[in-house]
Parts: sequence; structure tokens; C-alpha cells
Amino acid sequence: MKIAFYAGSFDPFTNGHLHVVQKSAKVFDKVIIGIGDNPDKKRRFDKTLMKNIIEEILKNRNINNVEVICYDEITVDAAIKNNATFLVRGVRNGMDYEYEENMASINEEVAGIDTIYIRAGKLGNISSSMVMELYENGKDVSKYLPKEVMDIIK
Repeated sequence: MKIAFYAGSFDPFTNGHLHVVQKSAKVFDKVIIGIGDNPDKKRRFDKTLMKNIIEEILKNRNINNVEVICYDEITVDAAIKNNATFLVRGVRNGMDYEYEENMASINEEVAGIDTIYIRAGKLGNISSSMVMELYENGKDVSKYLPKEVMDIIK
């Protein structure tokens, strides 16, 4: 069984994230979305709340081979603990690729786990942080977020 681990803070979960999940779910037998913390960012939404919202999004779109977990350890340890054989990373642009490629090299060296890149799609040009900054400044962000996420930020 091919199991992928898709890690992120998902704060909040965007349509770009959803695109990566939908593509991953077609490639792998099972995908685990791992909600972790980014020490460089202050969390806006509780991890358990976001886990519940992502599960609702998956259910509403009949994506049945994806599980959502919260984790506190480093990503490769969480992936191995959950029997993942690949890490999935969404890539928006060249800067993302450079960063992700460095991380992939380290993860492969430290844990022997491979990384698969999936383009974040046509709305992948915007990050969760950018979405929230736009929202906090009164801009419409509905095209960047699943309806279920829009419902909790209003």
C-alpha cells in the first residue's frame, strides 16, 4: 500500500491545499494530512478545529482515502509513525521548490523517505498567510478558501 503524508500548518486550509489533496488521493492508496505547527508563525486556528473542518471538506467531496491527524513531532517522524512511504509537498513557485528541495534532501538523508511534489494549482499563488491578511483587510477571499473554511472565519 502506498501511503503519503501531506504536512502543513493548514492555518487555514486553502483551495490550493485541497487541490494537492485531490491530486494526491488519486496517486496514493492512502493520504494522511498531518497538521503541525510552524514555529515561525503564530497559529490563527486551533489544530483540532482545522482537523474537523478538513474532515468535513473531505466528506463533502467524497474523498475517502484521506485521513487527518494532528502531530507535534518533526514531520518525518510523524510520517514514519503513520507508515507513510512518501511525503507530499505542494509547490506554488520556484521559491517553494528551492525550499522544499532542501527539506526533501534532508528528509531522505535522515529518514530515507522520498518527497513527491504536486503543483498547488491555479490558486496556488497565494499562501494561507496572504489569504488571512487579505481577509483581515476586508477583501473577499472566498475564491481561495473552501466554503467550510469560509464559514468558520466569518
